[in-house]
Amino acid sequence: MPEALALAAALACGIVGFAWLALSMEVHWQQAVGTRAPARRTVRLLRMLGSFALVLSLLLSLVADRASMAVLVWIMASTAAALAVALTLAWRPRVLAPLVVWAGAGVH
Repeated sequence: MPEALALAAALACGIVGFAWLALSMEVHWQQAVGTRAPARRTVRLLRMLGSFALVLSLLLSLVADRASMAVLVWIMASTAAALAVALTLAWRPRVLAPLVVWAGAGVH
């Protein structure tokens, strides 16, 4: 996998991972989906998926470069991903709703 593609995939996994972790919180779920809190099972699944996506992001960074540089790049990409999700929640939270359409959360 070319380095640039691996890094882009790592950033994408970071954004999706942080979005799933944010959507596992009741307040962010309500902002994005517009319904009451998700079921406990959905919350656990969102947290597991979010954690898995962040680990996958780290692994993709390690594929792209040597370990010392990959960890630094992963930390910077994670920071950018967390900021992107936070700003999305602040300005357009409904953009995140398609990430949980499988949970019965229709886009309103």
